[in-house]
Amino acid sequence: MDTKNIEASLIKQRFEFLAGFLDERLRRLVAAAEAMAIGYGGISLVSRQTGVSRRAIALGCREVQDTERGADKRIRREGGGRKPTVDKDATLKHDLESLIEPVSRGDPESPLRWTCKSTRRLAEELRRKGHEVSHNLVAVLLREMGYSLQANRKTLEGASHPDRNAQFEHINSKAREYQAMEQPVISVDTKKKELIGDFKNGGRELRPKGDPEKVRVHDFKIVELGKDSPYGVYDVTANLGWVNVGTDHDTAAFAVESIRRWWRSMGEGRYPEARQLLITADSGGSNGYRSRLWKVELQKLADETGLAISVCHLPPGTSKWNKIEHRLFSFISQNWRGKPLVSHEAIVTLIAATTTREGLRVQCQLDTNSYPTGIEVSDEELACVNIQRDSFHGEWNYTISQGKQAVHSQQALSRKASRRRRGKTENIRKPGHLSGSVHAST
Repeated sequence: MDTKNIEASLIKQRFEFLAGFLDERLRRLVAAAEAMAIGYGGISLVSRQTGVSRRAIALGCREVQDTERGADKRIRREGGGRKPTVDKDATLKHDLESLIEPVSRGDPESPLRWTCKSTRRLAEELRRKGHEVSHNLVAVLLREMGYSLQANRKTLEGASHPDRNAQFEHINSKAREYQAMEQPVISVDTKKKELIGDFKNGGRELRPKGDPEKVRVHDFKIVELGKDSPYGVYDVTANLGWVNVGTDHDTAAFAVESIRRWWRSMGEGRYPEARQLLITADSGGSNGYRSRLWKVELQKLADETGLAISVCHLPPGTSKWNKIEHRLFSFISQNWRGKPLVSHEAIVTLIAATTTREGLRVQCQLDTNSYPTGIEVSDEELACVNIQRDSFHGEWNYTISQGKQAVHSQQALSRKASRRRRGKTENIRKPGHLSGSVHAST
């Protein structure tokens, strides 16, 4: 057997064993070591068996013999290798930026103006412009240029009212004044309406691996179940929440009924000596400052409870600063994240189970009453509202007190009760009254 052929096959076999572990530099050094061990003709033989060029093997031989050069760990000499595409294509980066920011940097009629700017789409458009690029190179260039995937961020609020900050200061001072007098201060609003049924609810919940809860693909309302409108009342001082879950429309009548239910269930017992109530609310929606029905319904509540109800509306466009948003609603959303709201009872139970380490407790009730929309309040009805507007932005800050008729009827009831008490006292003092009462009872 030809020993030369055996030696050649062994070279090839050894090189194939090591091929997966060799970079460009080690590859040529291993080939050079084999060639130097063979001696004359070794470079040609090793080149044929390994596929490494004779020039690379010769370079490897010089590196092995040059100890100073061998100490250099670089794979290639400085400046070696293929030139970067951006060095050969001077307009590549500029054209790429013009596609990403067509309004500020390029043509506003760019073909990618209204489409998804994926790396593949960008690479395709660049190739149409004559650039030789792949989507991988586009991704590398974008990272070098400081681009990354970004979501929208809510920072632009539009034009703000010039007295916005002054209104916030007014609300803050008013709230402190009421708290100092131990009068209730509440923040109110309607939470996002929720579809009832086995629909996807944002967030994640712990479940066995590979067994997510199955929900509907499409969020089409189930007619027989409908939607729920959770109206919240947050007691700022006591850190207590009340949520009235309505199954009908979110109207001003529904909003005031929610406050009424809070007062009867929680407020009246906690503030037995209350004579005033401060409500902070948004400027729009069912409790908006322009709503006539809101004021008429508050007048009814003031007549029933005897409370002087003061209202301070947050300036337009500032609803996210309403305390109920980040002190009650946010924790409700955290508590039911990842849980489909399959029924009215599930919503009520999940809301009532909301707590925090700071002591938040929530009560919840289902409201199945009907609250029709389109109710118009006439000028005569609005004129009957006993409203006193503040000197500072009276459209945002006002107090609704008991009407004259309610005061007269309450006084009449008070006089009648007083006469009844006096009558009972006189009957007790009459001789034989006690024995007669006992005889009658027996």
